Amino acid sequence: MNTQTRVVIATVLSLLVFIGYDYFFMPKPAHLAESNKSATAAPAATVSKTATPEAAAPAAEESARKQAPVEAGLTQTIATVETSNATIEFDALGRIKQVYLKDRQYRDEAGEELKLFNSPKIPKPLEIRFSDPALNELAFKTPYTVSASKLTIDGDKPETLTFRQDLGGFVVEKIVTIYPDHHYDVEVKMSDLKPWFISPGYRPDIRIDNYTVHGVMIEEADGTLTIIDDGDAKGTEAYRKARIAVAFDRYYATAFYDFDNGMDVVVNKDAEENPILFVKGESAERTLHGYIGPKEYKILKKIHPELTKIIEFGWFTFIAAPMFKVLLWLHGFIPNWGWTIVALTILIRILLYPLTYKGMVSMHKLKQLQPKIKELQQKYKGDPQKLNMHMMELYKKHKANPLGGCLPMLLQIPVFFAIYRVLLNAIELKGAPWILWIQDLSVMDPYYVLPVLMGASMWAHQRVTPSNFTDPMQEKIFKWLPVIFTFFFVTFPAGLVLYWLTNNIFSIAQQLMINRMLEKQPKVA
Repeated sequence: MNTQTRVVIATVLSLLVFIGYDYFFMPKPAHLAESNKSATAAPAATVSKTATPEAAAPAAEESARKQAPVEAGLTQTIATVETSNATIEFDALGRIKQVYLKDRQYRDEAGEELKLFNSPKIPKPLEIRFSDPALNELAFKTPYTVSASKLTIDGDKPETLTFRQDLGGFVVEKIVTIYPDHHYDVEVKMSDLKPWFISPGYRPDIRIDNYTVHGVMIEEADGTLTIIDDGDAKGTEAYRKARIAVAFDRYYATAFYDFDNGMDVVVNKDAEENPILFVKGESAERTLHGYIGPKEYKILKKIHPELTKIIEFGWFTFIAAPMFKVLLWLHGFIPNWGWTIVALTILIRILLYPLTYKGMVSMHKLKQLQPKIKELQQKYKGDPQKLNMHMMELYKKHKANPLGGCLPMLLQIPVFFAIYRVLLNAIELKGAPWILWIQDLSVMDPYYVLPVLMGASMWAHQRVTPSNFTDPMQEKIFKWLPVIFTFFFVTFPAGLVLYWLTNNIFSIAQQLMINRMLEKQPKVA
């Protein structure tokens, strides 16, 4: 097997491993039927590498952990806020019980308003816990009073709800100011300082799949982004002066943020080792900013440009983030997201054309040298050292690079991984139609037309691309790749398959053009 063949095989295998890992080994959806035995427990104490004694959570007594679940009456809705974009329900413990998204884009398969929380997971957003077990137990048995049972927000003016809880003379107030764009401010006031914590809540559980990351992310004081996936929480970790603390699934998030003063964030784990976020109350009065809703770039940027960090693209964020901005820029001119993806694909092919051309020229030279290479292989069959020496002389004589056709391909792999992440994570594609039967680019093609066309285009691309295989078995394996990729892409979002199909079509066009140009060049003597 020659060097070029090895690199090609390694490239293809790395692509298959990347996609296969995402599908089979990414965290699976958590079980919905989790016990509530730890529902009212305060964060446990463990000092992380970034923790200090002041930032780490005090230990809670075992009795606090074994308290009974919250009484049914305290989970009833006591206040509802209507905005143009959402309906927000609060329960008798002053927590956000449910959020319904009104925009048509976010409707579920039945056309109903989307609910962000569908499991009994705790904590709920704005849930307060105390380190004192007795006080914590009392807090989860005592209902709040509320200033209004229903509010309607018209226009851009925010509205405020005040929740009040009397714990035997110790008074807790939550003053929640709600804005129409999914963000809010919460001011917590206590009549005396008791060690306490407040949570942005367990992550939404609408889009949990094998393709994308879901869990929590913390932006630390120095700007470092720390992500803890579901199932990977090791214990309690603390982060001083964090700027963002967000729990998220593929498309939706609930977050606290404070870009001015920072927050002391504590990350706990539940029974399934999923991460749970808390922010420590440093004083009897504390104000935090919160967000709960879709991870949509324009919404987040309007609230605060740095909030767009909530949208995370994995390993290749440094490429994916600017590519995502280009996609948004193109959509400003092309209102249909499907055609926007096509335009982005064409733009990428144009930018990568110099690499593609260089690789094809090198492969063409190697193809012309194949008869001479076979002669050398036969002549020096029992002496690999002499064979390599004479092959290097042959390459040098004809100015051919044995890796010239593979290196451009390797350089394009990060681009594919980046666009892969962009099209998987972009909520802008949810509910976005393209043409005919493709009415939602964020889900799979219901009739498998795009994956089949993608496989056919991949086969056609193989037919017009020069190959340098000397082993018939290797050639047979490569001929089966279109079939393998078709099966892989069957369940992928239609937007991603559309990108790959368009990429193949324009690759075929480029290849045919390059083939004609190379045919005019003199043959190797």
